[in-house]
Amino acid sequence: MISPYSLLPTSYSLLPTSYSLLPTSYSLLHCDLHTHTSYSRDCLVSPERFLEVCRRRGLDRVAVTDHNTIAGALRLKEMDPERIIVGQEIRTTRGELIAYFLTEPIPPDLPPQEAIAAVRAQGGVVGISHPLDRARREAMGRADVEALLAEVDFLEGFNARCLSPADNVAVLALARAHNLPVTAGSDAHSLWELGRAGVRMPPFDSPASFLESLRSAQIWGKISPVWVHAVSTLAKILRRLGR
Repeated sequence: MISPYSLLPTSYSLLPTSYSLLPTSYSLLHCDLHTHTSYSRDCLVSPERFLEVCRRRGLDRVAVTDHNTIAGALRLKEMDPERIIVGQEIRTTRGELIAYFLTEPIPPDLPPQEAIAAVRAQGGVVGISHPLDRARREAMGRADVEALLAEVDFLEGFNARCLSPADNVAVLALARAHNLPVTAGSDAHSLWELGRAGVRMPPFDSPASFLESLRSAQIWGKISPVWVHAVSTLAKILRRLGR
């Protein structure tokens, strides 16, 4: 029997049925739940330009998830409190997590369980970014992901920077098997990438209602071309050169 996940193209707008049945009365929010700014060492996008493009592209909510810091997210939250979700992509000893609704940064290089506990202690929610991306050394990989399934709130089901669409599809299958909601995001490190992927979801006003809304969210997005990774590499080189 052919799995329905194997039929998904590199660009798609709906999760499998159990994730995408939405009451018609909902006014859905257009959300990119994985982005970066110049507060990440591999990104040169200023907060001002970031916010300008988010507004122009009609993104209702944007999770700013810089690497190991929330400074950029807090600055953007001051500039547009309703639109911005303060988040962080967290480096752990086993790969990266992604967290939302933070008030304090999570220290890098903790064991995953300690990082998860630190997110919970401040009322945030936490999941695993690009969990099964075979081309990304920061990805946890299946064994470590499966060990954390009972401890996280969600998995990132679509990351536009995954080189292989099959890696995103595998996450969707894993999330469905374990009844976990999924997020999606552009993983933008450039202005061009902002809004290339995300979710349409019912309104929310707290971490708890965010997770509830996520269960009826629709994924939309396209896989970004390979060259976007060169943008991140160039950013790191320019920073080393002091530019």
